[in-house]
Amino acid sequence: MDPTYSDEAETFRSRIQTFLKENLPDGWAGLGALPIDDIHQFSLDWRQKLAANGLLAPSWPKEYGGGGLSVLEQVILAEEFQRAGAPTGAGNDAFSIQMVGNTILQWGTPEQKEHFLPRIISGEDVWCQGYSEPDAGSDLGSLGCRAVLDGDEWVINGQKIWTSAGQFANWIFVLCRTDPDAPKHRGISFMLCPIDQDGVEVRPIEMLTGDADFNETFFTDARTAKENVVGEVNGGWAVAMTLLGYERGEAAATMPIMFRAEWDKLAELAKETGRDQDPVIRDRLAQMYTEVEIMRLSGMQALTKFLSGQHPGPAESTFKLYWSEYHKRLTELAVDILGPAAMSAESGAKTSFHADLPGTENNAESWLGAFFNARAGTIYAGTSEVQRNIIGEMVLGLPKEPRPA
Repeated sequence: MDPTYSDEAETFRSRIQTFLKENLPDGWAGLGALPIDDIHQFSLDWRQKLAANGLLAPSWPKEYGGGGLSVLEQVILAEEFQRAGAPTGAGNDAFSIQMVGNTILQWGTPEQKEHFLPRIISGEDVWCQGYSEPDAGSDLGSLGCRAVLDGDEWVINGQKIWTSAGQFANWIFVLCRTDPDAPKHRGISFMLCPIDQDGVEVRPIEMLTGDADFNETFFTDARTAKENVVGEVNGGWAVAMTLLGYERGEAAATMPIMFRAEWDKLAELAKETGRDQDPVIRDRLAQMYTEVEIMRLSGMQALTKFLSGQHPGPAESTFKLYWSEYHKRLTELAVDILGPAAMSAESGAKTSFHADLPGTENNAESWLGAFFNARAGTIYAGTSEVQRNIIGEMVLGLPKEPRPA
């Protein structure tokens, strides 16, 4: 692992800096500095600029609308975008590009790649995730949503829950049981299903913050084409785990950049409130600084692995566990720094999945929103308990937990 950059890499950095200077508005401070009503339209316009310049899906081959960038170039891209406070995507792109797009690249047929990937880049297809169910969350292998082949179509019946941003999507990648007689981790297929049909209903779930980012999704004789299975029929578990690896680990080299910027923001808050003079607060800030720097170095280690051509796997659970538990402690510290001000504040409305949007004011409202959102970070994409089981059993080779008969 060499955390330095070559002259060639720095040339690429200059190219990205030029792109940002030429395309961001004058006086740009970040999405968080925009009025709430303006964020959506800016994001759509910015997304089109990224797509036109091969920067929306930078790791994808150019033939599918991607940038064909190396992993190191992707890290430089993330560094410069974070420094400028510029988004690297919009809306459901985490599901469309990072998750299902990368999974189709690895597992999809040539026809699936040619059809779906350009439509993801253009924004014609917007995706969400159909994994968890009311009785199959941590134990995903117990899922009961079923699909039966009827001629040239699969007919899907069942329910999914915690469908993040499902109200904005027109496609869903969904795990279905296609062989009810097979052991629970077998007989599952990974399907691509259109949402815009009578057989699919998406209902919002209001969160603690008052937002409705999550949904429950119902399938009642929903239909999708026979060829919309990614991987083998009844072999979807391996495909599903590949996608979770991308969800949990692909950003290991880039997310620490965002978390370090957030730590800097918290250190400023401590100075503004005078809490930096409290020795206990200072110790906790130092602890968080140490942890975020460890996260950065671990990300560089992950970068080395990806540069060698390895795909994400169970080991990526370590990063998901690390950042989500770190972020919970960091935002708890923020609330303690705010003190009584946190009791009267209302949750900010500009919180992304991981942290405040760049440019958001450094105040009680923004930090309270981050505090509430950090609780969810230890649950979505697999709870911390699930991540520890994966690490123990699949990475360290420890015995599995005893199962009831």
